[in-house]
Amino acid sequence: MRLDKFICKSTELTRTEAKRLLKSGSVCVNGEISKNAAMQVHENNDITVEGQSLVARESRYIMLHKPLDTICSNVDEGYPSLFHLIDVDKAFDMHVAGRLDADTTGLVLITDDGRWSHNIISPKKQCEKVYRVWLRDEVRADSAEKFKVGVQLQGESSLTLPAKLNIINEKEVLLTITEGKYHQVKRMFAAIGNKVVGLHREQIGHIKLAELPMGEWRYLTAEEVSEFL
Repeated sequence: MRLDKFICKSTELTRTEAKRLLKSGSVCVNGEISKNAAMQVHENNDITVEGQSLVARESRYIMLHKPLDTICSNVDEGYPSLFHLIDVDKAFDMHVAGRLDADTTGLVLITDDGRWSHNIISPKKQCEKVYRVWLRDEVRADSAEKFKVGVQLQGESSLTLPAKLNIINEKEVLLTITEGKYHQVKRMFAAIGNKVVGLHREQIGHIKLAELPMGEWRYLTAEEVSEFL
């Protein structure tokens, strides 16, 4: 993680205060003074402030049932940040592993462990995400086969990776994808001549939203966390 983030995770300092501390020359990494806030460090590095070793707090892993008209940002931008819903210390120092649009509801995973979230969002990891989709028009019988092969999104040079489509009824489906392109689900249905009118994420990997009420959150279990370690 970044050195300034490590300092925040090891002290009560804000990001701004951590950068000020670095500029003062009080921070050493493995015995060498460092003023570079963006320097990448790990838990096994010896990081000290005026000779006192820092030990980072344990990482936190949270699932949240995202409501409509909230955003997966650490700042309010037109809509309120979903981090207002989380009652934990320094919630705004955490980040979302796989964002949802303001008009999309459902499962969001939140952490301050960058390596863990990378295992969720990296295309190389092929992490499955399951969405419940409501459509404007009736889904055509050949849609599942098209998604299985891959569809051409507007502005993209290659097809999407294979996706699984399960039809619930004529205008409701479950879609499983392993990518996270910009507005991907909406663009996939647009590519086959349909339009998404409602979107809800139900599952990431083996972690399911289940019965968690909208707007509520809980810590992940050790078993759930281990899936992406």
